[in-house]
Amino acid sequence: MGQYLAFDLGAESGRAILGSLYGGKVAADELHRFPNTPLREADGLYWDIWKLWHEIRRGLDIAVTERRVALDGIGVDTWGVDFALLNEQGTLTAKPRHYRDSRNNGVMEKVFAAVPREEVFGYTGIQMMQINSLYQLYSMKLEGSNALTSARKLLHIPDLFNYWLTGVAESEATIASTSQFFNPVEMSWATELFKRLMLPGEILCPIVKPGTQLGSTLEPPHVPVYAIGGHDTASAVAAVPAEGGDNWCYISSGTWSLMGVELDAPVINEQSLRLNYTNEVGVGGKIRLLKNIAGLWLLQECKRAWSLEGTEYTYDELTRMASAARPFSAQIDPDAFLEPGEMPAKIAAHCQSRGGPAPATHGEYVRAILESLALRYRQVVEDLETISGRRIEIIHIVGGGSRNGVLNQFVADCTGRVVIAGPSEATALGNILTQAMGAGELSGLDEIREVVRASCAPVRVEPRTSPEWDRAYQRLAS
Repeated sequence: MGQYLAFDLGAESGRAILGSLYGGKVAADELHRFPNTPLREADGLYWDIWKLWHEIRRGLDIAVTERRVALDGIGVDTWGVDFALLNEQGTLTAKPRHYRDSRNNGVMEKVFAAVPREEVFGYTGIQMMQINSLYQLYSMKLEGSNALTSARKLLHIPDLFNYWLTGVAESEATIASTSQFFNPVEMSWATELFKRLMLPGEILCPIVKPGTQLGSTLEPPHVPVYAIGGHDTASAVAAVPAEGGDNWCYISSGTWSLMGVELDAPVINEQSLRLNYTNEVGVGGKIRLLKNIAGLWLLQECKRAWSLEGTEYTYDELTRMASAARPFSAQIDPDAFLEPGEMPAKIAAHCQSRGGPAPATHGEYVRAILESLALRYRQVVEDLETISGRRIEIIHIVGGGSRNGVLNQFVADCTGRVVIAGPSEATALGNILTQAMGAGELSGLDEIREVVRASCAPVRVEPRTSPEWDRAYQRLAS
């Protein structure tokens, strides 16, 4: 029986979760939870990286010292695209920036002036988003950043924590593939793109596959550390409880909604470029053809804004308010909002700019967000069918958002597909079970999913037909 410690860091919070394998099943026990609060400074938005490192060490201490667990492995997953730069001595040249930092504004266009958009996509197969590592790094070049000039290594956030745990500086493939300077066809860095943009290719570290043992912790008890699906979505997709076939897609639902299909090879062509889809690496050598959609972050931001005004809600209360609110009172484009702050006011202004009414109550705001996400998912399902040539009959929703029963029903009703919701802890389970694969306890991705199915009881949601959804979708397309 293996015991593995998963560190799962999201954009809002992080957890240390102990996973135990026994009899073909996995049990997960949350040992430590902590907030992940960005730092707003005069010159930009940063991650509090030293606080996160302290919390990782605290979680490890709880497992080893307080619980006295003999760990068989450690794995770290985080959000994508953000990175750290290290100097010759292996120390940070600057605090890692947050992907929502405003320094990225307008940088995509400057990259495309040097390397045309279609050629960037040809090298990388990655969706064009200003948050991508490529544009963050190019913004540093444009400003003559000392942090970039003195850099000798670039490590994405989970790779940074692995480096601090083991002293080994390597880049795990799933997190590297979020950067937009990774080639998913060759499974290597897109070095030619780096050269054309005059970026320092020598800072790129060797790439390793999920399941690779990087080494052991520098400090006793010297636990093995595995490069798992370092991108949290890659770990979540590994734990989708699908059973064979290709008639399904997934939504990893949380701060972001990552919606896609699992393929054996990337799709890099005019159609996937035009529709702005992304080809990221998955566990087991798979490709995650997907769309990044602004997810429940919109709800998180509304909740935070109302809290600052003196009204506190739990997420359960917000969901109940949405269920009781007037349907289709407002319709928004979930992807129109990138920077944080004053979200209800931004949503109201957005609705009015499109010639529609703003939500009238807090419940209507929440319902508008959930309905608009369901409508966006319907668009993406149809795109995925077009690009992949598959008929999608089942939508697997995993991650924290899978607990939102109202959204799950909206998705089923809007898309006309069966929704299978859960597990909510997919990211941690994928992290744990990929460690077990690396340790030789599991044979590969199929067995990982077999263990997930044996361990969890997802909820099946049948669609309920309603012409209101079709009318709302037609308004979206017009």
